[in-house]
Amino acid sequence: MTPAELAVAVLAAARAAITERDLDVSALPATTSVERPRNPEHGDYASNIALQLGKKVGLNPRDLAAAVAKNLQETPGIASVEIAGPGFLNIRLAAGAVGELAGLILRAGRQYGRSETLAKEKINLEFVSANPTGPVHLGHTRWAAVGDALGRILSAAGADVTREHYINDAGVQMNRFGESVMAAAHNQPTPPDGYPGEYVQDVAKAVVAANPGILDRPESEQKDRFLSEGYKAMLKEMQDSLERFGVHFDVWFSEQTLHAGGAVEHALDELRKQGHVFEQDGAVWLRTTDFGDDKDRVLIRSNGEKTYFAADAAYYINKRERGFERCIYMLGADHHGYIGRLKAIAACAGDDPQRNIEVLIGQLVSLLRGGEPVRLSKRAGTLITLDELLDAVGVDAARYSLARSSTDSPLTLDIDVITRQKNDNPVFYVQYVGARISSIARNAADKGFERSEAYDAALLVHEKELDLLKALGDFPGVVATAAELREPHRVARYLEDLAGAYHRFYDNCHVLPKLGDEEFTETHRARLWLNDATRQVIVNGLDLLGVSAPESM
Repeated sequence: MTPAELAVAVLAAARAAITERDLDVSALPATTSVERPRNPEHGDYASNIALQLGKKVGLNPRDLAAAVAKNLQETPGIASVEIAGPGFLNIRLAAGAVGELAGLILRAGRQYGRSETLAKEKINLEFVSANPTGPVHLGHTRWAAVGDALGRILSAAGADVTREHYINDAGVQMNRFGESVMAAAHNQPTPPDGYPGEYVQDVAKAVVAANPGILDRPESEQKDRFLSEGYKAMLKEMQDSLERFGVHFDVWFSEQTLHAGGAVEHALDELRKQGHVFEQDGAVWLRTTDFGDDKDRVLIRSNGEKTYFAADAAYYINKRERGFERCIYMLGADHHGYIGRLKAIAACAGDDPQRNIEVLIGQLVSLLRGGEPVRLSKRAGTLITLDELLDAVGVDAARYSLARSSTDSPLTLDIDVITRQKNDNPVFYVQYVGARISSIARNAADKGFERSEAYDAALLVHEKELDLLKALGDFPGVVATAAELREPHRVARYLEDLAGAYHRFYDNCHVLPKLGDEEFTETHRARLWLNDATRQVIVNGLDLLGVSAPESM
């Protein structure tokens, strides 16, 4: 019996208890949950449903708990239910009911941990969104790892997720990039506020090679060609780097298309209909202070030039008109001020800023090697690029290390730690357990020990077997919570706890017979099921983080 199945049973028992007393069942929630008690002596799981519902239905919580407990004890797979304190339910499962989880996991396979928690939610998840004026750097890389993991987790919770990269390819920075590439092609110094770095030289050489005679053409023509060709080359490099990192975007959305296709003008019309656009001092404004922004925002300057904010408004409205109910923006630490203004855009557009838009902020990342900060890139000058990080540590170590910590705090990665094959390296710790499990399965097959089609679940009664089973049962709830709170690091930390539970199981319970004449028993067979079920959950969990689960290390 999984925690989810037990929660359904608890809810059914509460419904029956309330119905038996001719009371109103409308107070019942659509779903409930059960928790693992801090003290294992209190049982396998606990529920506070009687405390939640007692006053609502006009019953003393402890009396309601007694009625719920009576109904629960009649449920197959539940050994006992005790009432504690003012109305807590402490539930113990029958041994066989706990052990059945191993079979359930293996039958579910890749689907175990997935749910319909966010079914029918259509989500636009925008992350990275780097300017195409340089390589993907370390700051972008954290959001690449976390954003892709979040997309996987939201999908696992049943949401319809579109992963989107907003290409900031309009405005002054693009002109400066084109001028920098042209200057590099002519062996001239980088223009003021331009882009230095070896990568600009590489782009310039590529453009010249692809366009013979370009350096002899009129300056205006050169500027246009170096900008357009340099932009394409840089965008392709960004896309290749992210794909190498295992990050795939469903949509690459160009800011230029907002201006070229009239989306900005359309957005202004939509905002005017809502009554929040006004004119002052020859400029067009959006009254965002009506919805908590610290100041009203200019949409069109007095000289007729549209602002970045106008493009932001058009982009949000475009997303909503594409049918996305929830728009999640994942932005860097330097964009904290965007939270209020983006939510104000949603409110000015007539939406609910608490539901239709979310803005997540990620803090900075730094690298250490040999105890010293890694400061400069050989290629990008002042930046450390994604490709350089991958060359140093590999995809798995980079993704796992970036995703395992809350984005609320700055993160320092020690290259020496995340590349060594020791248990103090979290990604190695988890992957090694998965590989060890595979090794045991191979050894069993080599010795002719078959897991077969069935096992006796009631044989899994050792304390460490039960602890491991309970940890496996927690996985769907961890995934659902990670999706709800937008916190992929919960999956990584869960996997580390699961790896610890497996080590304790392995140290105390022989999965295979010892060397010698010991026979292969039904207990060994049941443990093989548990062994393989653990491997399946590790595979599923690492996949949610975009990390591989090697069968040998």
